[in-house]
Amino acid sequence: MILCYSMAVGFNKGHKVTKNVSKPRHRGGFAPYMQRAKELLKISKDKWALKFIKKWMGTHVCANAGAEKAAAKK
Repeated sequence: MILCYSMAVGFNKGHKVTKNVSKPRHRGGFAPYMQRAKELLKISKDKWALKFIKKWMGTHVCANAGAEKAAAKK
């Protein structure tokens, strides 16, 4: 007696499904707060930009580093 269907044993057992392949996402651009900080730096509002970045970053030292990064990328 010959079986005309495949046996559900081994690695191929169970419900047949297709593999879900995800496309790579483009991760360009800046965070919204960094975009606003760059705009503030463009119009020479350096003090306000530093205060704005400090609100997001938390400390004055981190805000200075973030402001330098935003100024370099504008």
